[in-house]
Parts: sequence; C-alpha cells; structure tokens
Amino acid sequence: MQFFWKYIDDLMGKGIELSVVVELIFYASAGLIPLALPLAILLSSVMTFGNLSENNELTALKSSGLSLYRIIQPLFALVVVIALFTFYFSNYVIPVANLKWHTIIWDIQNTKIAAVITPGVYNHEFTDYVIKVDEGEDNQFKGIIIHDHSVPNEIKTVRAKSGKLYKAANGKALFFELKDGYVVEELEPVTPKKLPNGTIHRSKKNHPARKSSFKYAQYKILLDGFEMQKTTDDFLKNKHEMLNVFQISHATDSIRGKSRYFLDNFTKSIQSKHPYFNAQSYKNNDQVKVKATVDNGDNKDEKKLEAATGIITFDKLTLQQRKDAVNRARSTIRSINRNLKDQRVFIDNIEKDMDGYMVEFNRKFALTVSIIVLFFIGAPLGAIVGRGGFGAPVIIAALLFMLYYVLISVGDSMAQARTVPPWLGMWFSAFVLAPIAFFVTRAAAKDIPINSGEYWRKLFRRKRS
Repeated sequence: MQFFWKYIDDLMGKGIELSVVVELIFYASAGLIPLALPLAILLSSVMTFGNLSENNELTALKSSGLSLYRIIQPLFALVVVIALFTFYFSNYVIPVANLKWHTIIWDIQNTKIAAVITPGVYNHEFTDYVIKVDEGEDNQFKGIIIHDHSVPNEIKTVRAKSGKLYKAANGKALFFELKDGYVVEELEPVTPKKLPNGTIHRSKKNHPARKSSFKYAQYKILLDGFEMQKTTDDFLKNKHEMLNVFQISHATDSIRGKSRYFLDNFTKSIQSKHPYFNAQSYKNNDQVKVKATVDNGDNKDEKKLEAATGIITFDKLTLQQRKDAVNRARSTIRSINRNLKDQRVFIDNIEKDMDGYMVEFNRKFALTVSIIVLFFIGAPLGAIVGRGGFGAPVIIAALLFMLYYVLISVGDSMAQARTVPPWLGMWFSAFVLAPIAFFVTRAAAKDIPINSGEYWRKLFRRKRS
C-alpha cells in the first residue's frame, strides 16, 4: 500500500490496463519478501516453542536428557536453509524485480504523458506554459492553444487545428507537431515615462505585436520543473538496487580504478600549473642543455651551468615586475581554488556512489544473518513464555518486529546520510539484536525465569548487595 500510494498520481486516471497495474504490484511485492521472512521466522518460532512448552513436551524432552540446543538443531538447520534461500532471492530475484517495476513506471510516465492534458481544461502542469485542447485522446489532439510565458516581457500564443504530442528521447522536452495554425506574439505595454519637465511621455508603439501563420510546425516545450522529471532522479538513485553482489563488486572496482585515474591526472595538471614545479622543470632542462654544451666543448664553461641554476628572488624585481608577479599569482591561486572545489564535488559524488553500492552489498548479507538472529530470539522466548496459539506469540512477535524494523530503518537512514559507514548502518540491527538473542537463548537453556518479576527483583538486590 505504501508503494501504491507513492505512485498513485502516475497510475490513476491515465487509462492504464489492469494487467499492467497488477504486473507492477507483483514486481514491487518482491521487495517485501525479505521484510516479511524475518517476521514469519520470528512468529513461527515463538508459536512452535510456545506450544511445546505449553503442552509440557519441551519439559519431557529435557527430562530425557536433551538440552535446548539439541532440540533447536533441526529447526536451526531449516532456518539456515531459509536464510540461504533469502540471500539467493535478494541477490538474484529482487534486482530483476526492481528493474522490472522501475521500467514499468518509467514507461507509464513517459508514454502516458499526453494523459496529463485533459480536453476542455487549461493545463498548468508545465512551467511557463498553459495548454488547452478541445478534444483528443492518446497523443492526437484538435483545437490546440498554447500560451507561452517563457520569455519575459513577451506574450506568445500558438493556435493550431490539430497536432500530435510526443516526448524527447532524453526526457527533457515535449514536442508538438502542429498543423494549420498561427502564432501571435505581443510585447507587454511600455510603461509611460515622466520627463524632467513634468510631462508624461507615452510611446507611440505602446503595444507592438505580430502574427504569423503556418501549415506545419514543431513546437518545443522544456520540461524543467515538471514533476514527472522525478522519475529520472529516482531511476538513477535506485540503480544500486538492481545489481547482485558480484555486479556490485565489479562496479565498485571499476569506480575505484576510474577515480584513481582522474585523481592522478588532476594532480599532474595542478603540478604543471604550479610555479615551483615549472621552475624545477625549467631548471633541470637548462642543466641538461648546459652540461651537453660543456661536454661537447663548444667554448662554454661551468659558469653557464651556474647561471642556469640561478634563482631570481622577489626583492630583485622592479616595482612593476612585482605587481605583475602578484597579479599572476592571485589569478593562478583563484584558478587552482576553483579546480579544487570542482574536484571536491567530484570526489564527494564518487564517494556517495560508492556508499550506495556498499549499502546494497551489505544489505543482502545482513538480511540473511538477521533471520538467524531473530530465530534465536523467538524460539527461546516461546520456550520461556510457554504460550502457543495466536495470542501472546503474536504480541511478542509484533513488538520484537517493531524493534527490528526501527533498527534497520535507523541504520539505513544513517548509512544513506553517510553518518556511519555503510557496513555499520546495514549491520546495525544485527549488532543490537545479537546480544539479546544470546541472553534469551542462554536463559531458556538454563531454565532461568526471565519472565518472572521475582527473578529480576532478586537479581537487582544481589547486584546492590
């Protein structure tokens, strides 16, 4: 339902077939399975061991010499199989499902863009444009009126008897193929001016305008600010969800290699512009030339070598030369600062992209481990509480699952905001729940009544003493 209401504006009122909507929801539901499996494992383990404890079957097994760890072993093996299936599903099936439903949404928002234009109604969805058609369906319209306010101080109206609407391949513009129409362009009235002598001067051409007709024309409308552009951003943002762990590993290696290549080139370009490195290069080249002339015996001596390696200091320059040197240095520093800022943005984008890949990489493994951790919470709790059925187990499972969901949401949010490393954000719920699982499993194995208030009162009194 959360997914459905998020895209309700793109689905309703556009004449989309029911089969397309069902297919979209089917693919989107694949992403819910990794969220539903932990709850299913938690609830079923609480109910199973709650029934065993309530019917004294767990007591009989323990009295025959079996420990809780031995009793749990068959179910633990089954949970491991389920966890491995979950990893396979999240690694191979969910990326394909994500790609499918993103593609369907993309197709709906691009091929059904003409549906936002309702015949007989002025449409204000496009920034700086108002469009009205008399009749039409799909992308064929009749009686087209376009009011263009994109140019300041100019009012442009386009009318056509018929036309066809389609979207550019890059998604940044709409095109109207118009037939049999005309264009009226009017400048806004010129404001009267008050002259120094107090009189009001009014322009004789107060409202210039022109009208031109056409048999066929193409009219381009930019989609800047149009809300359907959000799909492009979402599509690019969620690209990490469409890859498995092997593809993510390949993508991260490729990004690291490209980033190192760009950083090395940037460092070399900065060095090539820096006066110190230029001077060193110039000095080394002159030394080589002078040594070559000395070795060849071309009436040169070592004084040329010393002259070539001499350093010109700032205090030896004239006043004008000093001003020129300072101005050049300032210009060079400003240029380097701009380049450094651009490079910082480039590095931030690379790191953000890498974090997105690592979030999805760790998510697949953390989900598998979370199922096992929740099993070791649910099974011992069922044995301790001793209640089966759909009463207490459902309440316990719901409360624990709420805690689990809050933890994974907090970890995901921190990882997406780059507050913590991606691996820590994705494994946050497992790190918090693992000690709880260890504690309740140990308590159930040693028959410690942690569900008794008297036990905790005695424990606190013992700690104080």
